[in-house]
Amino acid sequence: MADKNFIVDNIDNLSIRMKELREAQREFATYSQEQVDKIFYEVSMAANKARFELAKMAVEETGMGVLEDKVIKNHYAAEYIYNAYKDTKTCGVIEEDNIFGIRKIAEPIGVIAAVIPTTNPTSTAIFKILLALKTRNAIIISPHPRAKDCTNYTAKMLLEKAVEAGAPKGIIGWIDVPSLELTNEVMHEADIILATGGPGMVKSAYSSGKPAIGVGAGNTPVIIDETADIKMAVNSIIHSKTFDNGMICASEQSVTVMESIYNEVKKEFAFRGCYFLKKDELNKVRKTIIVGGSLNAKIVGQSAFKIAEMAGVSVPESTKILIGEVESVDISEEFAHEKLSPVLAMYKAKTFDEAIAKAERLVADGGYGHTSAIYIDVNQKEKLAIHEKAMKTCRILVNTPAAHGGIGDLYNFKLAPSLTLGCGSWGGNSVSENVGVKHLINIKTVAQRRENMLWLRTPEKVYFKRGCLPVALDELGNVMHKKRAFIVTDTFLYKNGYTDVITKKLDEMGIRHTCFYDVTPDPTLQCAREGVKAMASFEPDVIIALGGGSAMDAAKIMWVMYEHPEVNFEDMAMDFMDIRKRVYKFPKMGEKAYFVAVPTSSGTGSEVTPFAIITDKDTGIKWPIADYEILPNMAIVDVDNMMDQPKGLTAASGIDVLTHALEAYVSIMATDYTDGLALRAMKLVFDYLPSAYENGSADPIAREKMADASCLAGMAFANAFLGINHSMAHKLGAFHHIAHGLANAVILTRVMRYNAVDAPTKMGTFSQYEYPKAKARYVEAAKYCGVTGKNDDEIFENFIKKIEELKKFIGVKETIALYGVEEKYFLDTLDEMSEQAFNDQCTPANPRYPLISEIKELYMDAYYGR
Repeated sequence: MADKNFIVDNIDNLSIRMKELREAQREFATYSQEQVDKIFYEVSMAANKARFELAKMAVEETGMGVLEDKVIKNHYAAEYIYNAYKDTKTCGVIEEDNIFGIRKIAEPIGVIAAVIPTTNPTSTAIFKILLALKTRNAIIISPHPRAKDCTNYTAKMLLEKAVEAGAPKGIIGWIDVPSLELTNEVMHEADIILATGGPGMVKSAYSSGKPAIGVGAGNTPVIIDETADIKMAVNSIIHSKTFDNGMICASEQSVTVMESIYNEVKKEFAFRGCYFLKKDELNKVRKTIIVGGSLNAKIVGQSAFKIAEMAGVSVPESTKILIGEVESVDISEEFAHEKLSPVLAMYKAKTFDEAIAKAERLVADGGYGHTSAIYIDVNQKEKLAIHEKAMKTCRILVNTPAAHGGIGDLYNFKLAPSLTLGCGSWGGNSVSENVGVKHLINIKTVAQRRENMLWLRTPEKVYFKRGCLPVALDELGNVMHKKRAFIVTDTFLYKNGYTDVITKKLDEMGIRHTCFYDVTPDPTLQCAREGVKAMASFEPDVIIALGGGSAMDAAKIMWVMYEHPEVNFEDMAMDFMDIRKRVYKFPKMGEKAYFVAVPTSSGTGSEVTPFAIITDKDTGIKWPIADYEILPNMAIVDVDNMMDQPKGLTAASGIDVLTHALEAYVSIMATDYTDGLALRAMKLVFDYLPSAYENGSADPIAREKMADASCLAGMAFANAFLGINHSMAHKLGAFHHIAHGLANAVILTRVMRYNAVDAPTKMGTFSQYEYPKAKARYVEAAKYCGVTGKNDDEIFENFIKKIEELKKFIGVKETIALYGVEEKYFLDTLDEMSEQAFNDQCTPANPRYPLISEIKELYMDAYYGR
């Protein structure tokens, strides 16, 4: 201050002081950590050296407390706060992780309004000033009128030392002549309020319209369990309750003692100099504790002898605590209140539950969120757990003097030292811990864009080439030494001998086997339950799924139910944004049985995917299950099982392969690892599907290449996932019973045009997907498949043309209507179908994030051939 005679005693002068504080803080905000730490050190040293002088001033001015204890408070505020935060970074970058691209930068808040109580007028001022200096904030002290001289002297002295150490002039301010008006104004003008005081003051702070950190009232209840060390418990309570004549808000206000040890505890209290009030004396002290419905300010911080004298009760001058043996824990009982003096309520409890109930009520009487304590053998885990659960307090102290224990770092060295104890929402506070430097800084988090770890998940083993089935199965017996095999297939494949190669090989190896062959084209949960009943009876150590997608889906579901009969399909079918972060954790698979998938069609790729769909025929609900736990352990792609596919199946499954590959390639989750699989699968489809369709088993090479394409595309979309083409096709199948591959085909090029725009309404969200690029990806795929053109637009159009020509060749119809879907029913179901397609698990990976109205329009286009 330029004018040392300037005093803050009115609003105008307060405004001048606030302006100076802000100017000082703006300069302070530019200081380095080294500069701040020097100031922090020097001011801590100065406060420590002045601890006796300040304590003496506080006692003389307020008439409260114990000089020797106030010396300790000041010492604690200087030494323990410095020790706790001397190495804490509070300036600039305080945390950095280059791998994850995160930097945290500390910035000061601005000007702190610090309300200082009369109970701790110098120690709390030291504490708050040190926190402010460590965090590069300015601070203005609002002292209690009954303690203004000692509080302001503390502020002035520490300001001088701070400036000597290099702090800006005027970084610490104070109100010279405190009043309610000035306190309210300073709270209104500051950037944050650090309020310590009575409930009214804390409420004002929270009502100021500015961020506030305040503390609630304390009414600490203590329980002495029958397993406690009585001598330690009693002497700890006396040590705490007599410290500074009980003015620390965490100090004990009542003690509840188990009946079995009550007399022994009472004897120990009396032996150590405590006075038990007689019946007639109780009422006298009651009237002295509470006056006019509130705590009598005259008893706060006074000795037991003086309080007794005020009440007209004669006790020895050496009396440490006045103890009132009472029964009621209702607020109407004066002893049940917070007393801030060496006056203690004592209750008797017959059971531990009764003691807990009393403590709960005492907390509710006026100590929500603050502190509670218990003395007990720490091996009494069950009792401790009951106590912890019951107490709505933010500090629960075990075998610890509450006053010293609550402020931290004296009896537990992980509890932060503080003279402002947050009480959480229970106490109407914004923090529930001991207040420290972290509460007085703003932290800016700088998050650089990063791409999360990706993956390529495939079965442990994928065997392929014509005739490989028996060779691959050999491993089950001669390498893995499996004993019991359970085959899952459908009736057609079973009756037509498709399982013979498998059973013959199993017989050669001496592996016992059985077959469940009742899988239907749209597998049901009821069917799976029948299968798992047989499976559980047979107890296989290997499951062999033979068939198309339906048989493999059913077998995967049976595998899950066999290994984990407790599973809930609704939970397992929960959609996810990122499969690694889904809420539901899929159970570990493979602990009972190894899973082998043998496809008999060239389309689903289910032999290498972590997906399955099962329908509950009772409710009509389809459960789509997706998790890498149901990825088969072994896939055997032997085209001998696919030679006799009819033309319709060849067409539907073949175009499904192309859709899988295209969607995986343009997916927002596509990677270099999936791209090669997807591109090769596309080219194989264009090169070999026409002949496989036209010539069937007469062209075994085309059949084999389509089997390869199906498996490659499966591995691609198992990792890159799919898009809205499949989302929409799923609902066309569900609502209008169009075969899945054909449902994909009828909307395929329309979805491609929809995706291939440079400025979509919305794009998909994934860290590696930087901007809309579906069109460029389609063009890349087109070029790989031999499509040419003079520019990207022409190449894209020629690619569409090539796909349409393929569709026409294999008999795909041009519109949904041509598949026999009646117009009225289509329109009646359109809204629901569009909403369900939007909500399909495949939708999030689409490069263009769709609106429901856009999906609806795509359906309409596909129905009417627009």
